[in-house]
Amino acid sequence: MRNILVILLITFHASFAQLPEKPEDVSPLLIGERFPPTILQTLEGSEISSETIFRNRKTILIFYRGGWCPYCNMHLSEVGQMESELIKLGYSIVAVSPDTPENLKKSVEKNKLTYTLLSDKAGTFARVAGLAFKAPTSYQKMLSEIQGKDAELYLPVPALFIVDENSEILFEYINPNFKKRVSGELLIAAAKVFANAK
Repeated sequence: MRNILVILLITFHASFAQLPEKPEDVSPLLIGERFPPTILQTLEGSEISSETIFRNRKTILIFYRGGWCPYCNMHLSEVGQMESELIKLGYSIVAVSPDTPENLKKSVEKNKLTYTLLSDKAGTFARVAGLAFKAPTSYQKMLSEIQGKDAELYLPVPALFIVDENSEILFEYINPNFKKRVSGELLIAAAKVFANAK
């Protein structure tokens, strides 16, 4: 019951926090901080807590803009090619975007992904991560179809985290320039460093 109340309070606070206007103005969580518990949606539309996602093993957590973004698709595919190596190192892989569950399914098929994609349509998770910013005017028509006409339209700054079983951030790569993503070499190197971290 207590966990449900905490999640509701975080969701309420995140819903009313003012979004930054530009990606350069976000204030992301830092290494050593923990992701607060937040509710996301699976491909099937059911709810899942971020605590549940992180609980069993260390996680490679990706925030991406959506299946419509070619840079995001390239990055998701690149991570997919490294999936078996990351699993051998003891990680699970989870990618989160504003896409609806239906659009997530399209991304899975298009990029031939076998790791987990989750929907953060309302932007609650991106907000508590400090990555959400107000969608530029030029994106709003498209995003209103993805996020809903009544939603406060947002985008996440693309980011990649290594998170431990207690939701604590061990490594992060965040870049307001959506064309720049963490390289596969750096990801594998960081994954090896933190694979046995307590």
